[in-house]
Amino acid sequence: MSHNVHPYAHRLVTLRDWKSRWFAGNKKNYTELLRADILIREYLEKKLRSAYVADIEIERSRKATRIIIHTSRPGMVIGRQGEGAKKIRQDLLTFMKKNNINTAEDFRIDIAEVANPDANAKIVSHMIVEALEKRMPFRRVLKQTLDKVMAVRGVKGAKISLSGRLGGAEMSRKEELKKGGVPLQFIRGDIDYATNTARLSYGGIGIKVWIYKGDSLEQGQK
Repeated sequence: MSHNVHPYAHRLVTLRDWKSRWFAGNKKNYTELLRADILIREYLEKKLRSAYVADIEIERSRKATRIIIHTSRPGMVIGRQGEGAKKIRQDLLTFMKKNNINTAEDFRIDIAEVANPDANAKIVSHMIVEALEKRMPFRRVLKQTLDKVMAVRGVKGAKISLSGRLGGAEMSRKEELKKGGVPLQFIRGDIDYATNTARLSYGGIGIKVWIYKGDSLEQGQK
């Protein structure tokens, strides 16, 4: 029988790097560090929901912790004269203290801009969430978003899937739209994948986005 494998995990080491990188740690505090990373990610994703966060990377050494927030709206996160970034850091430290998470001596939050947001699956899923929560027709959202993604240079194919009580219907169903090729079993294929949920008055709408950016070997040769 076939198995569904997460496209990111399927390409770890060959194409992708780990989202948490620990340069210090042992088997004894593994569960503690893993719990801390999950809680930090959940907190930041919830707090920066409107900032179109693409990814949160965590780097740990013996005396330092560095959190890198990749967003398409860095100005919104940083704020005027860096006030927003300072507030996020302070709020995160308070949250960590409340949840008994150890803080390093050198604790930094860096904000990195996503160069091409329309070709990033997570940001595209945020766009769909925003449109659905504004009560836009889901078919129009699907078509317009897919056209926008396919217009980006370097994108070879894309697929978007919506599932739930679409349009407020009594019975939940699944709608899918695809353009170009999305070869999920091709490990060399640079496929960006993300999931998200739009919270509507009649229930949640599940969103899945796949974006195929071509053969990584060809990109490297270029």
